[in-house]
Amino acid sequence: MSPRPPTGHGPRPAVRPRPGPDDLRRTFEAVPPRAGDGDDPFADSWWGRAWVDALEALSMDEGRLSRGRTYADSGKVAAITVTPGRVVAYVHGSRPRPYRCELRLRTLTDPDWDTFLDAVAARPGHLAALLTKEMPHSLADTAAEAGIGLLPAAGDLDPGCSCPDHGWPCKHVAALCYQMARLLDADPFVLLLLRGRGERELLEELGRRNAAHFARERPTAPATPSVPAREALADRYLPPLPAPLPVLPHPAQPPSYPSLPGARDPLALDHLATDAAARAHTFLTTGADPLAGLTPWQDAVRLAASRPTAGLTATTRALYRELAYATGRTTTDLARAVAAWRQGGAEGLAVLETPWDPPAGPFDRARPALAAAGFPRFQPRRNHLTHPGGTLQLRFGHDGRWYGYESEPGEDDWWPRATPDTDPVSALMELGGG
Repeated sequence: MSPRPPTGHGPRPAVRPRPGPDDLRRTFEAVPPRAGDGDDPFADSWWGRAWVDALEALSMDEGRLSRGRTYADSGKVAAITVTPGRVVAYVHGSRPRPYRCELRLRTLTDPDWDTFLDAVAARPGHLAALLTKEMPHSLADTAAEAGIGLLPAAGDLDPGCSCPDHGWPCKHVAALCYQMARLLDADPFVLLLLRGRGERELLEELGRRNAAHFARERPTAPATPSVPAREALADRYLPPLPAPLPVLPHPAQPPSYPSLPGARDPLALDHLATDAAARAHTFLTTGADPLAGLTPWQDAVRLAASRPTAGLTATTRALYRELAYATGRTTTDLARAVAAWRQGGAEGLAVLETPWDPPAGPFDRARPALAAAGFPRFQPRRNHLTHPGGTLQLRFGHDGRWYGYESEPGEDDWWPRATPDTDPVSALMELGGG
């Protein structure tokens, strides 16, 4: 289970554009109401958040903005049509007939576009980022250095609405703005269309300019002397490969990742790096894939158990909260499951969560063995043997080992403890019952 960079709300609804008459008109279907508590951000990307900042700087009326957020969350914004310099949508308000809302934004001039496209073509990473629906900070910075503002400032948005409210903007236009942030979040080409150019035209032009720039920058290749085939294919002595380095006993922890505007969530990067190191270490030492056949819950427990055991750091606590929320469990459930996983892996977790009826034999011989060792008569129940004092318990696993558990006196709150053993007496001694 690969954790995902964390957000505070559920999965983002798919944004599906309907085909328009040409590359300069895109219509997006209405997005359904959003799940969550209403305080979650409308955009995860830095450019989507910049759009929201421009809207909120435009208005001095927090009440209208709050109602606009509620309208956007409630799915009151109908299909949105984006053309150069304009966004239009109908927004349902308190009256039966929806209001026509509009946002205008200045388009770039042809010289501005030439400057911008040359800057993008000069850096192949910019084009690669756009193709993956990303807009790096460096791209916006390059445009800004050339005097071109891609993202709107507070005074760049010109709102309009058919409602009688003369707010600047009204709650209906605010709802449209918030919904636009979600479209921009999913596809930065929507912003470039607003500035005057369609996606297909931009990609074709960028391809031409990138090829021309590469041809200008490519150095002349030096002449390479030919080599006769009999020399190239002649037998040669190759020294043996050096012995592989010894495998470390434990994978190392990743470095700390800074939290930067527009960068990936540092906690998610930490999770990915830690899990990749743990999986690679398992492959090196056992040759087995630790993810093979795991359920999402088992994988969540495995991820949490891979963290350091010396106390719960802030990062570990955040990881527990994210994994517990993603699997519908509590952090206490996860902590107990982690203790079981560290005790015996996937089998230890099964012993914690799934009672079963063991066959006669090792289980039936355990009670006499405990009595012969001087322990009181343990109470059997399925694969559990419980001390009459109610604080110690042994659980028999499918792997033939006994797993020790402890609980506070008078509480039915069992936690995995100690190392499992095939001998019930040794397992109990390990648990501290001797």
